[in-house]
Amino acid sequence: MKTDVEISRECDIKPICEVSMKLGIEDDDLELYGKYKAKIKLDAYKKLQDKKDGKLILVTAINPTKAGEGKTTTTIGLAQAFAKLNKNAILALREPSMGPVFGVKGGATGGGYAQVVPMEDINLHFTGDMHALTSVNNLISACLDNHIYFGNALNIDPSRVLWKRCLDLNDRALRNVVIDSAGKNGITRNDAFDITVASEVMAILCLCTDLEDFGNKIAEAIVAYSYDNKPVRVKDLGIVGSLKVLMKDAIKPNLVQTLDNTPALIHGGPFANIAHGCNSLIATRMGLKLADYCITEAGFGADLGAEKFFDIKCRKGNLIPDAVVLVATIRALKMHGGMDKSDLMKEDLNALEMGVCNLKKHIENIQKYNLPCVVAINKFFSDTDNEIEWLTNWCKDNNCEVELCEGFAKGGEGALSLANKVIELCEKKNSFEFAYDINDKLEIKIEKLCKEIYGAEGVNYDDTAIKAIEDLRANLDIDNLPVCMAKTPMSLSDNDKLIGRPTNFSINVRNVRVSAGAGFVVVLTGNILTMPGLSKEPAANKINIDKNGKIEGLF
Repeated sequence: MKTDVEISRECDIKPICEVSMKLGIEDDDLELYGKYKAKIKLDAYKKLQDKKDGKLILVTAINPTKAGEGKTTTTIGLAQAFAKLNKNAILALREPSMGPVFGVKGGATGGGYAQVVPMEDINLHFTGDMHALTSVNNLISACLDNHIYFGNALNIDPSRVLWKRCLDLNDRALRNVVIDSAGKNGITRNDAFDITVASEVMAILCLCTDLEDFGNKIAEAIVAYSYDNKPVRVKDLGIVGSLKVLMKDAIKPNLVQTLDNTPALIHGGPFANIAHGCNSLIATRMGLKLADYCITEAGFGADLGAEKFFDIKCRKGNLIPDAVVLVATIRALKMHGGMDKSDLMKEDLNALEMGVCNLKKHIENIQKYNLPCVVAINKFFSDTDNEIEWLTNWCKDNNCEVELCEGFAKGGEGALSLANKVIELCEKKNSFEFAYDINDKLEIKIEKLCKEIYGAEGVNYDDTAIKAIEDLRANLDIDNLPVCMAKTPMSLSDNDKLIGRPTNFSINVRNVRVSAGAGFVVVLTGNILTMPGLSKEPAANKINIDKNGKIEGLF
């Protein structure tokens, strides 16, 4: 089969102005970034206020493995299938981070015949949103240290500076750094970088409604504590206006297209293992007004991305999903059953049966939210007829809708049956509810997620986490905020070695911090890191550009 890059270059990509015409977007509401990319002005959304919202469809998945699940590919293939059925559909996806692009994962724009294009641009600098977010974050850091250097009128305790600098690349050397502000008033302290997509600035972008709201939210972000234990916020530095200026373009959703010209909004990109893992609320709301069906996805498995989509994004955005697509691959389920990646080409119904417990738990979790769900079996070429038949029958025996999806190999044609099933599910009434009450005490919220969603027996708190909660409660009302769990995506537990459906485990909370601007509490569990590292042989080693400007190795 041709490579993803070869397929993307052969598609009949349309000028973005033609794509926008399908949505009824006027040329004056577009800001063009070349011929095939554009930003949509927020005024366009204001013009659509009286239009009825379309159906909201979430695509999520089982816990990921090294075998890959193809959630984004399935999401894009599904949207392409809607177009083939003459349905007015739009995608709402996250922007790729250059950390994974040059790290283990490579590109993040789908694959095979289910892609968004231009894939090289989207995977790299795109329209500059990541750079704007990084600049906003680091301007805050620079002004914070500058304030301390020039007299420290806010009485900031340098040992309690919380705000970290960030970078949109994997760099483990930046997990621990020394900040040295030279001079008589300078201070030296230990610090660290986060990856941009794990920053609170990214979370705020993805949960705000417009530029003014971004300014209001970033103003409330806590950057440090004073010597008398009072929170110091961004607004105290007097730079909110400058931060809004840096975000004036990045606040607008990006419009691109799939291989068959289905419109796609790509905006915002928080990681789901660290942050809340969903594209921007602005783009989703706009998509619901522009089309009859808005298809979106949430990062990693349903225990992380989907949970946060429901309990954070839907809660804050007053959204009610209409249907959920749960992506599973036979390869990944066999790995959850203990099969080694090197043996996945072999048929093994026993490993499949052993690993399907992971899928079962995710189905149960979606049912806890009272939402209609269909399992999408994302077909790989190595899947055998016996394996597909076994998994299909298992889903039916467990009263779950199931459809085979071949979007990677066939594009929209390969996802028609899935699209028809999703349309059917969207017409069903649902009584969507959250996993916890927003008025629950913080520890109760954490316990509900750990026990109900992960299947843990209990929660253990490190002394650092207990002290952090005490300190936060002394100054803030943290019990009225949703919870953003930071946990390994590879397991339902906080231990990435516990595959399948672990039992007899507890979740270990090692620290707690508040994202006061974004409006949620971040709970750090296990060994989760906010700055990933590169692998021994990162994707960066395989990417190149020839003398004609063609990029290779980007997937």
